[in-house]
Amino acid sequence: MTYFVLNALFSLHFLLIYNFSDLIDKNEPINPPSKTEIDKGDLERFSKNKTIPKEIRQVALEALSYFPDLIHTEIDFQFKNAIHGSVMQAQPKISSLLFQNKQNRGYRIKISRYLALEDETLPIESLPKDVLLGWIGHELGHIKDYLDRSAFNLLGFGVKYYLSNTFISEAEIAADSYAVAYGLGEKIIATKNFVLNHEKIPLDYKKKIETLYLSPGEILSMVEMAEESPTEEN
Repeated sequence: MTYFVLNALFSLHFLLIYNFSDLIDKNEPINPPSKTEIDKGDLERFSKNKTIPKEIRQVALEALSYFPDLIHTEIDFQFKNAIHGSVMQAQPKISSLLFQNKQNRGYRIKISRYLALEDETLPIESLPKDVLLGWIGHELGHIKDYLDRSAFNLLGFGVKYYLSNTFISEAEIAADSYAVAYGLGEKIIATKNFVLNHEKIPLDYKKKIETLYLSPGEILSMVEMAEESPTEEN
């Protein structure tokens, strides 16, 4: 019974919560591993412990290359016909959440097979590469946020998500913060501009992005701050 209750909770998008004020209060900067240029032929090494649909394999591997510390993390990229209110969504796998420790926890990134416009649908792989990189990178930012959290912690933040849109915003700020810190700032901006400026993306989705997510200008400020304060070399 417990399994099905938890599954229902997480299906209601209860896992996207991050208390970003904790990060600020603790003054804990995100220090990603240094990233070097990677040839396309080398991207396959980032496929370890990953399942990826062939249609988005290359762009997903490129996004993963920005997060080399996720190479041992199990992540399944799964196409879905529709995801209520979202285009992509990162979640822990319920089975691993219940029966494995957080070091061995598996995750999934649900991806809408088609992007719904006002009068048509587009195969997700037909979107511009930078837009997809930003979208996938944002979801990988969520996974980075989940890594050190216990099942109880995730569920607690899930309840807060259910009660307040403020916590949704904090979750998205956290995911964007990880993505920017790991070098995907320009791709995140490309994704946001694509959504906000596309004339056929439904207005209710644009309103959600404008209300709950950082703006392209705010992301640009984060990028500039990151460039002005590079991580000190050991």
